[in-house]
Amino acid sequence: MGTDNLFHKRKAKNAGDLVRRKGNRETYSKVLIVCEGEKTEPNYFNGLKDYYALNSANIKVCGECGSDPLSIIKYGKQLYREERDAGDAFDKVYCVFDKDSHPNYPEAMSVIKRATPKDTFIAINSVPCFEYWLLLHFNYTTRSYMSLPGNSVCNQVMTELKAYMPVYAKGQRGVFAALIGQLDFAMNNARRVLQDAERHGADNPSTRVHELVGFLRNIKG
Repeated sequence: MGTDNLFHKRKAKNAGDLVRRKGNRETYSKVLIVCEGEKTEPNYFNGLKDYYALNSANIKVCGECGSDPLSIIKYGKQLYREERDAGDAFDKVYCVFDKDSHPNYPEAMSVIKRATPKDTFIAINSVPCFEYWLLLHFNYTTRSYMSLPGNSVCNQVMTELKAYMPVYAKGQRGVFAALIGQLDFAMNNARRVLQDAERHGADNPSTRVHELVGFLRNIKG
């Protein structure tokens, strides 16, 4: 009898928590953004969230899952299952990661394409790295990046970016707001680059960050 009462109380508490959580949200989608970096990408998307005054109950950004693309997808799936089992699943799960020199990048792209529910898990991949997206705020470039002795592909992108942002550093805050004036230019550049890459069956360079940015800035409808 006592056990039954405890079960019903716990069930009622969980149901009450779920109602409160949903009550704190606004009417637009509930979105999870799982990032490769602990600071750079989370700071960027949290900056976007602040700029457009998006509700933290709707938009969750996290980067505590390592830099390996497969670990990012695995973590995203774990958080999705936890919220789904609680009766409050995410509508979209965006996995933000770089190609860089990750050996399992092709496998990660294949895994996310097969992920279920269909069209819930979405790869926001950058080749070679996230800073290429930032570079497109200043310059349209389709130059391929190849690793050189003592000079990685991402270091090459960073060098180009610093010609426009001399004080830029990984993990820097305020980047989204600082570049808002060039956002439409970057969005157009990223679309052009991606179309060109797909036309030639290549991905170096390319990025899909603009797809997530566009979704978030229009999420309120």
